[in-house]
Amino acid sequence: MWLTSSSVGRKLIMSISGLFLIMFLAFHMSMNLVAIVSSEAYNAVCGFLGSNWYAVAGTAVLAAGVFVHFAYAIMLTLQNRKARGEQRYAVSENQKSVEWSSQNMFVLGAIVIIGLAIHLSHFWAHMMLPELAGNEELLLTADGTTYAATDGAGLISYTFKNPINVVLYVIWLVALWFHLTHGMWSAIQTIGWNNKIWMCRWKLISNIFATVVCFGFMAVVVYGYFA
Repeated sequence: MWLTSSSVGRKLIMSISGLFLIMFLAFHMSMNLVAIVSSEAYNAVCGFLGSNWYAVAGTAVLAAGVFVHFAYAIMLTLQNRKARGEQRYAVSENQKSVEWSSQNMFVLGAIVIIGLAIHLSHFWAHMMLPELAGNEELLLTADGTTYAATDGAGLISYTFKNPINVVLYVIWLVALWFHLTHGMWSAIQTIGWNNKIWMCRWKLISNIFATVVCFGFMAVVVYGYFA
């Protein structure tokens, strides 16, 4: 099947899965910003999602999207390196003009995946996972303080009171910003939704979107640190 056997098909699958993940990022960022406005409202959202079947199904679909996106990124990276051979060690004038994020998409993606794993260990492992296991409260702090699985606002404050976590999340979000600024318009170009006029517009839209999303997440990190 050409979708999996050809480089064009693989790029198309990676682009579609990437755009799906971009939509999720926009939703997740918007949901997290509720915590800054009202802890009660944010916890209500967390309680609504919880471990209900639609949340579990959504998590499974999201996990599949991440796996597909990263798996095809690995395949395309290995394919490109094999095709270039020894030429990958030579730096031409054209390569110098290519934006930095474009040349380092795989490394940026790897940092994003590592950051995602840290994020899951901080929140998913203390929220949806305990609910699925039938544990409504989870001991988190050395002084014996417990947080309900639906107390997302409390978990935000607890997690980001640690400055090491703040630094890790900032690094993660900076890598995500670079990944999105190139990945979004590149995915749209692969799908074919571009022309000479709209290419520049899509690049601008990608920069704006990446900035809004990453600064939105950073705002929650800063809020958690000072809350």
